[in-house]
Amino acid sequence: MLTPDRLDTNSLFLTEELNKLGIEVVRKTVVGDDRALLLEAFRDALNRVPLLIASGGLGPTEDDLTRETVAELLGRKLVRNDAMVRAIEARFRSFGRQMPETNLRQAMVPEGGVPLDNPRGTAPGLWIEHGDKMIALLPGPPRELKPMFTEQVKLLLERRVGGVRMHHRELRVTGLGESHVDSLAGPIYTRFQEVQTTVLASPGEVQIHLRMWTEDAAHATTTFSDIERALDIALTDRIFSRDGSALEVIVANELIRQKATIAAAESCTGGLFAERLTTIAGSSAYFLGGVICYSNEMKTAWTDVPPQMIATKGAVSAEVAIALAEGIRRRVGSTLGVGITGIAGPGGGSEEKPVGTVHIALASAAGVRERALRYPGDREMVRMQASQSALDMVRLHFLYNGQAPPARG
Repeated sequence: MLTPDRLDTNSLFLTEELNKLGIEVVRKTVVGDDRALLLEAFRDALNRVPLLIASGGLGPTEDDLTRETVAELLGRKLVRNDAMVRAIEARFRSFGRQMPETNLRQAMVPEGGVPLDNPRGTAPGLWIEHGDKMIALLPGPPRELKPMFTEQVKLLLERRVGGVRMHHRELRVTGLGESHVDSLAGPIYTRFQEVQTTVLASPGEVQIHLRMWTEDAAHATTTFSDIERALDIALTDRIFSRDGSALEVIVANELIRQKATIAAAESCTGGLFAERLTTIAGSSAYFLGGVICYSNEMKTAWTDVPPQMIATKGAVSAEVAIALAEGIRRRVGSTLGVGITGIAGPGGGSEEKPVGTVHIALASAAGVRERALRYPGDREMVRMQASQSALDMVRLHFLYNGQAPPARG
């Protein structure tokens, strides 16, 4: 975790799950495979809080130091657990292999510790109580840590926590920048002093996180609903999600609900629009197909964009975006057709059409709509924002029953 080779997702998962239980996370620490540093980190944590959860360092190699360090800190001997030995041996036999002697280290338990089963790996977890302190040692791989926490550690914690819980609601907004969202939403959420609000921005969207610590779940629900109603007035149709769902999930659900299908002809986004829609299980119900027509020749060959149109209007133009949308819809036979063309950069821009210029069109039986947009940022930001705008055009198509959305300032 101290190198750029691994992304820490375990702490994000654990924080979310602990908050649901009413447990506030006050500190996260990343420590290398150094016994002295580990000992210092564990000692400092136990001096501060009643619950410590650690992930990683439970493997069979010499640099897996977690169990030994915790045993030293607590002044407890490590004792071999024969049931754990048999479980690890059985897992190796299931692979047709013999357990190496080094794996016996994984069956060593600090005296008084409770092993946590790990059917998905060879590293058992450990639950240790020390006075009024609780320690959970979990394996590092997320596919092992997550089920171990939800199936075992969570149950142990539920018996010990009080009635206060962290209640959370996440609204997602698109089509507005972070500062614009905050200028509209700030006067609303600041009226609710008991609610902690965080506004986070990413390419193409802004997230509004509402958090409230209380024993009264009904009060939290009512408070969140009051805030949400006010935000609806301020942000109108810019709110696309009220449960944290990504825009592609919202659009996919709407396509399924409407029994509609979609196809895409993409240039500058390189298939990102199609990728986002097809990462969802069951996408074959609504996504019929698409093409990445990067070159002018492929725009003509695959979606019937007239060469003369490209020559006179340019590949990045409203006319070509419309032709792409209409052409792919006609070729595939889908309810909707999306066409995207633009300049993602870093090169290729001009004074008339600078980097970040994108044209997006949506074709349907009701006709075709086109948007000309200009995005800031690098190549990946332009591509992501363009795919987001294209998805939002589909969302708005259904929201307004195929009619034009109201004009905005």
